[in-house]
Amino acid sequence: MYSYYPGYFDWTYLLILIGALLSVLASANVRHTFERYAAVPASAGLDAEGAARFILSKNGIGNVEIRGIPGDLTDNYVPSQKILNLSDSTRHSGSIAAIGVAAHECGHAIQDAVGFYPLILTRTISPLCAFMSRISIPLILFGFLIGLTPLIQFGILAFIIAISFQIITLPVEFDASRRAVKTLRENHILSETELRGVKAVLTAAALTYVAAAASSLLQLLRLLILSRNRDRRD
Repeated sequence: MYSYYPGYFDWTYLLILIGALLSVLASANVRHTFERYAAVPASAGLDAEGAARFILSKNGIGNVEIRGIPGDLTDNYVPSQKILNLSDSTRHSGSIAAIGVAAHECGHAIQDAVGFYPLILTRTISPLCAFMSRISIPLILFGFLIGLTPLIQFGILAFIIAISFQIITLPVEFDASRRAVKTLRENHILSETELRGVKAVLTAAALTYVAAAASSLLQLLRLLILSRNRDRRD
């Protein structure tokens, strides 16, 4: 039988609320940290795009195109197209935050160039995980609706496959940040004091991925609890 608090409140919803809270806090933290260091100009005299071109050149990467992309903190690297997208808030800014973000995306380009296995793995499983993400919850809900345990279990398995992408993404993001800081330091683009600001920005950004993964794991825990309770009831 399902466990309820008085008033028929399903206590497992607390897991969803905790996950949502973690994501909101992580998002607010990255925005606050970025805005703080976006107000601090770097001593290098380069904007983020200039820094990105310098980093790519220093690492012997000449086949990556740098483009502008609309939005705020929408920066990304597309391995399949060899395109590094810098957002409006980053591309022409010479702040510590902007250069740090651009360097992080260059870190992904470096990973791509050297064949960093976790990056290759995320590219390989991305289509499968996206498909499983679309079908997992409908399968689980339909399984509960018609009382078919194997369908519920398959839906949960699909959900596990879907969130594996988020888990594997974590080492990719942390490694890209490590490469960014290393390159900025070795090429004397930023001072040690400025690098502390870059680390703060990149750590805050990485925590958004950690929060997303934690939120998904909490949702998985809820699904497992509901499935177990249903089996006990039957």
